[in-house]
Amino acid sequence: MRRFGSTDERIFCSWHRCNNAHNHLKNFSYQGGPGGVSPPAAGGEKVPASARLAGPQREQSMTTEDLGKVDMSDRDRLTRLADLVFEAGMLRKTPRTGYQFLGSGSENVAEHSFRTALIGFTLALNAGADPYRTMAMCLFHDLHEARTGDFNYVNKLYNAADSRRAMTDALAGTGLTDVVMPLHDELEAAGSLEARLAQDADQIDLIANLKEELDLGNRYAAAWIEAAMARLRTEPGRRLAQTLAETDHAEWWFNGPDKQWWNRKNGVAHKD
Repeated sequence: MRRFGSTDERIFCSWHRCNNAHNHLKNFSYQGGPGGVSPPAAGGEKVPASARLAGPQREQSMTTEDLGKVDMSDRDRLTRLADLVFEAGMLRKTPRTGYQFLGSGSENVAEHSFRTALIGFTLALNAGADPYRTMAMCLFHDLHEARTGDFNYVNKLYNAADSRRAMTDALAGTGLTDVVMPLHDELEAAGSLEARLAQDADQIDLIANLKEELDLGNRYAAAWIEAAMARLRTEPGRRLAQTLAETDHAEWWFNGPDKQWWNRKNGVAHKD
């Protein structure tokens, strides 16, 4: 192989290669080929560049000319329900941000919403309220955070999120708006027993997490539990929260029916 000894020869060679490449690319449009058509596929058929650019940025735009407005009206109901399923999945990836100030613990919004719904259901049964309505409010109460993220108390000093608008946009075209948005508004107004129980369930889930962190040695969690207790609105909520605060978080599994379970090996108890 020829070696170029001088710097000038090496520079000329590099320029020549780049210039040839530039002239070759000028024969192709930005779409990927002459006239927006790609080179032949394996079967010999030419593929339009538009068919190769799959993805939401090619198919539809979420926003109109008004960049602050989301418009998904060109998608049918079933597709919008599919969108909602994917959007709800984003809550698994959305962290609850208050724990960074506590210094320990972690949770995503999906985890929080599930246990909040469970707590709301049980509170409503004990209070003689509608458990299904309460549970539905709990289930949807943080859906908007798939779009806004979770703001902790410090964040809220400097930021604001329009949760109602985010919820409205998430539900648009799904056929769920007329069912879910009244639940959202009822929860925010806190005028019904079900709404107050749902709000208590939200706090009780936090209290349960804080009790676990307290049991594991984070002494700051005690002050957080006290603050969350003060936000409770119902007597059933206060009773359950107080019991949680007095119960070790591991007793449900550690203190099983057989208190000597840890002496068993391979299912056989030790002989003295």
